[in-house]
Amino acid sequence: MTSSSILQSGGISMSFGAYKVLDDISLNIAKGEIVGILGPNGAGKTTYMNLLTGALRPTGGQVFLMGEDVTRLDTAERCHRGLARTHQVPKPFLHMTVFENVLVAVHHGRAVQPANPVMEAWMVLKETGLAHAANRTAETLGLLDRKRLELSRALATDPKVLLLDEIGGGLTEAEGDALVALVKSIHARGVTIIWIEHIMRLLMETCTRLVCMAEGRVLADGTPEQVVEAPEVQTAYFGAAA
Repeated sequence: MTSSSILQSGGISMSFGAYKVLDDISLNIAKGEIVGILGPNGAGKTTYMNLLTGALRPTGGQVFLMGEDVTRLDTAERCHRGLARTHQVPKPFLHMTVFENVLVAVHHGRAVQPANPVMEAWMVLKETGLAHAANRTAETLGLLDRKRLELSRALATDPKVLLLDEIGGGLTEAEGDALVALVKSIHARGVTIIWIEHIMRLLMETCTRLVCMAEGRVLADGTPEQVVEAPEVQTAYFGAAA
């Protein structure tokens, strides 16, 4: 692992039987970066996130978090070490209140408990704009607030690295703008962010680096402008002729 990396995949491959989903993915994410990952459906983006967070174990390669090999550690242990994620489809405890959902994450997502877990949960809700819904059950929330709750639960674990899995899907343009502002504010306080997203605009407005994947491989890695203008990306992602 390079000294500047906070999260690194080294030669990650993943196969399900004879079908290879990822083929030799090696990426270094530096501390403080905000990196967008895009690509067409079936590119392997979510599988890659599942490997980074421990939901899956790779058939080849290694994952390093803050200099330590975490390839064999489960999701909970990686979370305790500072790696949190959101899911494309929010997965709250539906019959618990918004506040209770976040408090559970504070209690179980951190290796060391804060002195005042209740205050920690409340501060997260204020940051994500959900304080007004603290006493509502999660099942009563609309899509935007469910996404805010998903993000709140991840933030409640006090992550060093936050992985966002298509959190912008289904939002209006105004809601997307609000999400961009929130992600930027989280990044500004020192959280490294990796954002997988189909909505190009959200990544272009937020990220300083883009990675494009297709067919389980990295096609391009660079500034947003460099990546979207690359002929191979135009072909794979936009369907344009190279």
